[in-house]
Amino acid sequence: MTDFVEQQREHFNEISKRYAEARKHPNHLLLKDLMWSEFFKNVEFSAPTGMKVLEPMCGMSEGLQIIKRYVQKDIEYSGFDYSDQMVKIARRENPQSCIELRDATSYDSGTENFDWIILIGGLHHVFAKAAIVVQRLALALSKGGYFLNFEPTHNCLLTRRARALVYNKNTLFDQETEKGFELKNLDLIFEQAGFEKIKQMYPGLLSYILYYNPDAFPLLNIGGTAFIHSVFAIDKVFWRTWLAKKLSFATITLWRRK
Repeated sequence: MTDFVEQQREHFNEISKRYAEARKHPNHLLLKDLMWSEFFKNVEFSAPTGMKVLEPMCGMSEGLQIIKRYVQKDIEYSGFDYSDQMVKIARRENPQSCIELRDATSYDSGTENFDWIILIGGLHHVFAKAAIVVQRLALALSKGGYFLNFEPTHNCLLTRRARALVYNKNTLFDQETEKGFELKNLDLIFEQAGFEKIKQMYPGLLSYILYYNPDAFPLLNIGGTAFIHSVFAIDKVFWRTWLAKKLSFATITLWRRK
């Protein structure tokens, strides 16, 4: 592993318990359900029974739950992460799944091909080598296969500076290795790796700020079910607009390998 990958591994091992516990909060889980339900409306894709799914940088294997709930229940799943503590948590919570300790920056699938790859908030942890990671993962994906990606992004000076301040001040983040993406640069990484865009949405608005990172911002985790539904209902009106694209702190994209 390169030095920065080792630094990230040590960082995630240190925060793993805090990360895992906070992301079981009902407010966080409700927001994710609303968010992914909305994303998968009116989008066409192929998801055959028994399809092979890879989740690199899997953390707690959140992608496994997303694929099984919104895409296809009957899948053959493989996941990996470079944090041994996160792998332990993921294995404990998903004992029937294949979850390994591996580094995405040196990943090689060999002769194995997958139908879907899902990567939730992973690339910004290896910002300096994100393009290499996507290229390596593209080789593991069958032609016509799908890559579902959710990443912290910014598309204007306001969100860029806000994220830089948070990364610098909040101990959940390692500002030396973690960077949010300029949206156009993230899109370019996938396009240069041979992907075409199927759907893109911008959910990183108020409900995301309040509830998506309860481990980082516990004081923002206020209100209950009714309030979350209300805030989300306002957010989703803007999801597909130029304003959301400008101001969103995160982007969900479904790509297909050409």
